[in-house]
Amino acid sequence: MSPPLTPDGRYIVVRGRLWRAANPALDDATRQAAVDRLMTARRAIARGDMSARAEVQAAKEALGERGPVWWDDGAPDLNRHMVRNTPYADWFAALEG
Repeated sequence: MSPPLTPDGRYIVVRGRLWRAANPALDDATRQAAVDRLMTARRAIARGDMSARAEVQAAKEALGERGPVWWDDGAPDLNRHMVRNTPYADWFAALEG
C-alpha cells in the first residue's frame, strides 16, 4: 500500500510525519535517472560506503525531495513535520477514521 499523498501533492505521510514528495513536473526520464542514482547510492551505503551519502543527498535534491521546494506559491516547507501540527491535520484525521 502506498503512503497517502496530500491533496496538493506536496507530501507523503509516513507514520504521521510529512515527507516531501518528488516533483511531479519532472519528466519520466529525469525522474528515473534520479531514482536510479538514489538506489545505487543506497546500495553503496548498505555495503558500508558512507561516502555515498552525498550522492543520496544529490539524488534527493534532483527529485525535489530535499533542497529548495519545487512549488512556487510561497507556501512553507513542512517536510518532516508531524501532520497533526500542520494545515493538513483535518485532512489526515479524516483519512484515519
